[in-house]
Amino acid sequence: MTAAIVIFVVGLAFIASERVHRTKVALAGAALVVVTQTIDQEHAIEAVDFNTLGLLAGMMIIVRLTEPTGIYNYMAIKAGQISRGRPLGVVVALTGTTALLSAFLDNLTTILLMVPITFLLADTLDIPPIPLVIMEIIASNIGGTATLIGDPPNILIAGATGLSFNQFLFNLAPIALLTLIVVVSLLYLFYRSQLQIEPANRTKVMELDPRKSIEDADELRRTMPVLVGTVIAFFFHQALGMEPATVALTGASVMLLITRQSLESALAEIEWPTLFFFLGLFVMVGALEETGAIKEVADGIASVTAGDRTAELLGIAGVAAIGSAVVDNIPFTATMIPVVEQLQEGSSGDNAYWWSLALGACFGGNATIIAAAANVAASGMASRAGQPIGFIQFARIGVPVTLISMVMATIYIVLRYL
Repeated sequence: MTAAIVIFVVGLAFIASERVHRTKVALAGAALVVVTQTIDQEHAIEAVDFNTLGLLAGMMIIVRLTEPTGIYNYMAIKAGQISRGRPLGVVVALTGTTALLSAFLDNLTTILLMVPITFLLADTLDIPPIPLVIMEIIASNIGGTATLIGDPPNILIAGATGLSFNQFLFNLAPIALLTLIVVVSLLYLFYRSQLQIEPANRTKVMELDPRKSIEDADELRRTMPVLVGTVIAFFFHQALGMEPATVALTGASVMLLITRQSLESALAEIEWPTLFFFLGLFVMVGALEETGAIKEVADGIASVTAGDRTAELLGIAGVAAIGSAVVDNIPFTATMIPVVEQLQEGSSGDNAYWWSLALGACFGGNATIIAAAANVAASGMASRAGQPIGFIQFARIGVPVTLISMVMATIYIVLRYL
């Protein structure tokens, strides 16, 4: 346990320092925990979430193959025209779309679709894209909180409990919507000075003809139906009995078969550093799980709360937020589920325990750049565009946002469930 904790903490420190690329740190940490037998190779492989990696790889291929058609330029211009080139309109359009898609698609897929559009729109309006991307990351995690399929922690909770889509929507959507409005409003005020758009650029956007941005109409006719079909399949993946990774990789495979672009160029454009960062991170976190380090933290709730329902509900939310911020909300939620089941034994049918866990894990995903899959994916895409988002840079925004969100979540839990 000590070795797992030390390796993870040292790795986190290096990632935060940004002196060494985070992918190198993650892979080195993964190698260390395996070489030192902190976790054996079999369990290290089991710790890797191949559904997340498959979803990322599949959507990266789809985005890469559709990008040369000009469809993302088209969507960026339309978004600018709908918002009439005004900063508030741009922020509301991007964060609102991101939150809505994250709720009914999933936040990781949404980020992979929205970030390319955002960079193109920011370039057209001549404003920095990173504030918009950071706001989209935060909106995706808050929007994903609202439904069963929006954020991976909710999917894990639903799988363990059998809670329905409507139960998630009824219990989590109200606080998610309220939190989104408050947080986006504050972020807009914070970034307003960086998002000033010159009148000439507004006029330029309004005068553009989006149809002229389509560069390869034939390729668009081949690939767009696959993109649309893939997105639709995401909405119904549970009814179809398919994991999101299966949907994404199927769509990518079909698109590779029908496109005229070369296989080599398509695969070369995948965000390999992001995929390997996840690989290393999953193994390091797997070592924390395997040695019982995460369970020690989770079990501490039971001993501290001493059976008091109020303390248990608030303790679950708080620990889930902190743990998700440091580790990653997917594995931390998986570890917390048995603990919550144990705490809930004395209150059979009291689903407030699960809503507390969902709020803590999903909102905690906004604290750091490694706290949620959507964060890491967006950061990787920003790095590829030559504008990386640093660990400290994101934490300066993410930590206050998480604190505000958790204060609102705490008040909500108290008023509705206590």
